[in-house]
Amino acid sequence: MQESHNQESIEEQKLPGADDVLTTGYSDTAGHTENAGEEVVPDLEQQLKEAEIRAAEHHDAWLRARAENENIRKRAQTDIASAHKYAIDNFATQLLAVMDSLDAALAVENCTVESLKDGVELTRKQLVAVFEKFNIGIINPQGEKFDPHQHEAMCTVESDLPPNTVTQVMQKGYALHDRVIRPAMVAVSKAKST
Repeated sequence: MQESHNQESIEEQKLPGADDVLTTGYSDTAGHTENAGEEVVPDLEQQLKEAEIRAAEHHDAWLRARAENENIRKRAQTDIASAHKYAIDNFATQLLAVMDSLDAALAVENCTVESLKDGVELTRKQLVAVFEKFNIGIINPQGEKFDPHQHEAMCTVESDLPPNTVTQVMQKGYALHDRVIRPAMVAVSKAKST
């Protein structure tokens, strides 16, 4: 019985206190809500400003990167165009010595056939040296098997040689590194008709 009496007194104590707390809590909560709303708004505004600043910085960095990329692309195009235009610069410079030798040979007034021949041989050696320096190889397939990738057959001739053998080189070919820049013009053997 004492227990039930204690419970009733507790309940009585709770009820008025609970109402007071609710009323007081509501008014305090309302006050806090207003204060919280005022505090939240500046917080959001501040965050928005910071986000806008960061966005502007990122946009500026993107614009700079885009401009730099465009400059690199233009510079690369200019470099490629120059490389194509002046690719043979070193080769042409080396050929000038050959031209000088030819001009010197033509400038001689009283030359003999022998001296002219010697001059031509020296000039040819200069030209061969330039070709070697720039990996220009001579294709001279005399007696070799015909290769359509390196040779151009001008005619076929009956021969004792095995069929498809180069019997005569009419004009030498040339290759730059591994690429044929001019095929050799050749005559190719065929079996004798009986």
